[in-house]
Amino acid sequence: MLTMFTRELNKIETSAFLLGPRGTGKSTWIQENYKKDNAVVYDLLNTTELIRLSRDPSLLYQETAHLPSGSWVIVDEIQKVPALLNEVHRIIEEKKIRFILSGSSARRLRESGVNLLAGRALTYNLFPLVSKEVGFELDLDKQIAFGMLPSSFLAANPKKYLQAYTETYLKEEIREEALTRNFGNFARFLEIAACQNGQLTNTTAIARDAGVARQTVHGYFEILIDTLIGYWLAPWKLKRATKQVSHPKFYFFDSGVVRALSGRLPYPATPEESGPLFECLIINEIRAYVHYIELDYPLYFWRSQNGVEVDILLETSKGFVAIDLKNGTRWEKKFNRGMHRLSEEIGKNKVTCFGVFRGKRHIMIDNVIIYPALDFLRRLWSGEIIDG
Repeated sequence: MLTMFTRELNKIETSAFLLGPRGTGKSTWIQENYKKDNAVVYDLLNTTELIRLSRDPSLLYQETAHLPSGSWVIVDEIQKVPALLNEVHRIIEEKKIRFILSGSSARRLRESGVNLLAGRALTYNLFPLVSKEVGFELDLDKQIAFGMLPSSFLAANPKKYLQAYTETYLKEEIREEALTRNFGNFARFLEIAACQNGQLTNTTAIARDAGVARQTVHGYFEILIDTLIGYWLAPWKLKRATKQVSHPKFYFFDSGVVRALSGRLPYPATPEESGPLFECLIINEIRAYVHYIELDYPLYFWRSQNGVEVDILLETSKGFVAIDLKNGTRWEKKFNRGMHRLSEEIGKNKVTCFGVFRGKRHIMIDNVIIYPALDFLRRLWSGEIIDG
């Protein structure tokens, strides 16, 4: 069923790492793009294959020695046997064979100190589904509540899928990979962090609520980033010294996973939840867009010391783009205050300002262009909002 979507990540023509959280569709994408190439596939989720190659990584070299130059080899979940990368390096150098190395965690690769191919393989990310891939046919209330993972999007009962997903993440990515010694503390931290999705991150308060040391919380956040479950949205700082916040925000990669981790899946999303979840949905689309079209502009937020804020700020090759998000059907003039303040700081002619809301009509208030959410997403993917 997942083949019904045409993904925005184009076929990769050179050796590459393909990274993405569990359930984003990496294996399906690989099958669709490399089946015709008769790619040789090693699936490290297969226990027999995992044990065999763990015992003797050189088998990869021996079993691909006969392949002609330019052939494709797929290694799925490469982080499970990091030592294979030494063999991959040797095969690329000697045989000019191309590899797609997929994985849902970079932590074990980095911590093992293994050969990361020194530029011989590019890195690409696969995100959950985006609006363009589903023809902009989105029920925003549903997607805010249950996210955009392919199986969740298609499921008759997305609650059950997401509950199973988070249990699998905790079991396979955390416990089995031994990423933390105290599994109970980490599970408690996860629930607290999910409840604070999209807020300024106060690690001291989280540590107190989770009953662990502050340094432990920092380590737990690193696990979430390394397993691609979340990311930091850093505050953008003006070149000159001004009073503004320095704490980042932490966002999870999918709004449905947020609700599952926070224990909120059985209940309707409250207005307090829906605002950060709406932000999560839109910001993740923007992250996917800038990656898939290979702009890779970093995303920031901006907030002054007195609480005036802009949800998303990008510095593009053509100037700054400021975007504010409101999970409501009315846009009030006061919502523009953060963008106006930022424009004054940077220079009014240097910033293009957009608002995104749940209303039905495109409006303009004081040089801020405000779009209904789905209209904004259509314009985003057409290149009208952010381009090179």
